[in-house]
Amino acid sequence: MPSPKLAPLELTAEERRVLRGWVRRRKTAQVLAIRSRIILACAQGGTVTAVAEELGVSRDMVSKWRRRFLEHRLEGLVDEPRPGRPRTVGDDQVEQVVVKTLESAPPKGDTHWSTRSMAKATGMSQTTVSRIWRAFGLKPHQVETWKLSADPQFIDKVRDIVGLYLDPPERALVLCVDEKSQMQAIDRTAPILPVLPTTPARMSHDYVRHGTTSLFAALELSSGAVIAEHHRRHRHQEFLKFLKTIDKAVPADLDLHLVCDNYATHKTEAVHKWLLRHPRFHLHFTPTSASWLNLVERWFAELTSRKLRRSAHRSVAALEKDVRAWIKEWNADPKPFVWTKTADEILDSLAAYCRRINDSGH
Repeated sequence: MPSPKLAPLELTAEERRVLRGWVRRRKTAQVLAIRSRIILACAQGGTVTAVAEELGVSRDMVSKWRRRFLEHRLEGLVDEPRPGRPRTVGDDQVEQVVVKTLESAPPKGDTHWSTRSMAKATGMSQTTVSRIWRAFGLKPHQVETWKLSADPQFIDKVRDIVGLYLDPPERALVLCVDEKSQMQAIDRTAPILPVLPTTPARMSHDYVRHGTTSLFAALELSSGAVIAEHHRRHRHQEFLKFLKTIDKAVPADLDLHLVCDNYATHKTEAVHKWLLRHPRFHLHFTPTSASWLNLVERWFAELTSRKLRRSAHRSVAALEKDVRAWIKEWNADPKPFVWTKTADEILDSLAAYCRRINDSGH
């Protein structure tokens, strides 16, 4: 029998524009691009067989998408939602888990809910509870620490230090100064095993201590370069020696603005007298319990993650030599840490956080 006569396929100017766009777009899914080519070829008068041969697809495929286009136009070329398993957990059950997690005390005197205890309390599976928690970003098993500064001059000190970061004085260097004390020379009881395909590097759990050292560091705000030296003790005498090191390292025609914390060694009478004799030094103290304002802490984090955490040293001297070599490499291509938040943004953020924790009833 002869094939039934096909219904004519005609395109509007807008449909032709959209189809050509789907064909040309690099990010279009390939299945949608080939369907668009089929419709464009059919619209030029090509038969099912001719279009199938031209595009290298089956006749059934051409017939299917030609028919779908005639029935639903452009929307017919997009895959329809596939049937799947019907939803078994309703909105009320989801709300029950979320509210219980946030507002109800855990059972049996536990400090927090687990998937097992929540599943038992709600009659759901652990998998369902876990999916709901992930969807709402709930992590009852995790806890973070926080501390707000009680410094009566907190606002003034924040404005002072952030002002230095965002608008440094002319003909001056801003140095973020602190000590990384109690750096331990640690040696593992067995050699560290290197990383392998599918296997991370491995080190023994136990270790041997070989003494400690303190690293005094001054991070230059503008360049990211670091002035540093080791001392075996952590007293005002060592801090004075480090101030003298800074004095020698920086050209005499530049003022020095040092951002420091409130450690007692920074405020002794001996330090105060030395600063009076060296008026180009200006100390700016961070608020108490606000070490995050001192950018050298960010550099200490780099030192820890990139050098100290996975190193092994059999003596303090070996540790100090290794750290000095790492600092030399850092200073060969330093990277400054750019402060972006204004003092007002910081204070507004802290105020919002205080309101939130007060509203929570804690």
